[in-house]
Amino acid sequence: MADNILDRYEGVFTDEQKVDADRKIKVGIIGCGWIAEAHLKSYLKCPDVEIVAGADLIPGKAEKFFKDNGIENVRCYLNHKEIIDNEELDAVSVCTYNATHAECTIYALEHGVNVLLEKPMCVTLEEAVEIRKAEKKSGKVLSIGFQPRFDENMKMVKRIVQSGELGEIYYIQTGGGRRRGIPTPYGTSFIEKDTAGIGAMGDIGCYSLDMVLNAIGYPKPLTVTGYTSDFFGKNPKYMPKKEYADVFGVDDFAAGFIRLEGGIILDFRISWAMHLDTPGDTIILGKDAGLRIPSTDCWNGSIGGPLKIYHDVAGERVETVLPMAKNKGDNFDKKIRSFVDAVKYNLPAPVPSHEIIYNQAIIDGIVKSAKLGREIEIEIPEI
Repeated sequence: MADNILDRYEGVFTDEQKVDADRKIKVGIIGCGWIAEAHLKSYLKCPDVEIVAGADLIPGKAEKFFKDNGIENVRCYLNHKEIIDNEELDAVSVCTYNATHAECTIYALEHGVNVLLEKPMCVTLEEAVEIRKAEKKSGKVLSIGFQPRFDENMKMVKRIVQSGELGEIYYIQTGGGRRRGIPTPYGTSFIEKDTAGIGAMGDIGCYSLDMVLNAIGYPKPLTVTGYTSDFFGKNPKYMPKKEYADVFGVDDFAAGFIRLEGGIILDFRISWAMHLDTPGDTIILGKDAGLRIPSTDCWNGSIGGPLKIYHDVAGERVETVLPMAKNKGDNFDKKIRSFVDAVKYNLPAPVPSHEIIYNQAIIDGIVKSAKLGREIEIEIPEI
């Protein structure tokens, strides 16, 4: 029996696709910080992409960004409106602060430009709704930057759940995080309220939520009881500079108890800092079997070890271990490539916003519930 299960989940890999380099798309990058460098490097691997422009609020930053990366003849602007108003772009990567994701994305969509939006989608559910409205009206491609979706082990999680091996899903525990991992090496943009809006939840929690929600088909969240804290971020003892603790304005730990459509319970927790190595593995419990997904030290886009299915065979309790799948290529490159293909060939968004709005609704719900100190209903309007 175990051998049959392993056979069923043998890794499936696709061959390298051929790229039509004669048909290029013109791309701009909005926000020239560290994550933009990953976008740029992946775009440069696409022979059918031409990076023509960039924008950043800090004078000279865009120019330095492209110079440092050896890119010439790129026109630079000081904000998202300037680059979109003055360039004929097919697409943009929005790599700005969390708090400006919505305005940059909406403006691009309203002006007929396809968008690859870095995670998190935005800060609030209200912003996510406005993004969805702009996308629907524009008819353009909007994909959200969740590169773990392209990891073969993440795909394996979904394949197991969707195969029916676990039976009807009724409970999920997920999350993870870091013992010490507040992202201060990148300055204060991740930790200030005005720029980040949300902390650990937006940085790494959205990945954890996407892993399990994508596996079960993204059911609608109905209610949430949330908790957030900032004990470490506001304590100079745990920060590299006292001034960082002074401006810390987001969550460094968060937890939520979410009820999903279909009677599924989602128990979620995420951490940038805590006195523990991990708050636990991800587990997906079904009426026929359970799945354990080992946690990682730091959310890096994959899983922390082999998957394990707990089930019964002929009345005996059995554990089936599925060896780690090998990835072919870089997940970030796949994220960029899939977006480019969607733009060129009018394909569906690789990571669609109609799913990720539920992810954002949970994060937003945790924030609102934590402030109120009680369970709240999640209300997502029809778009």
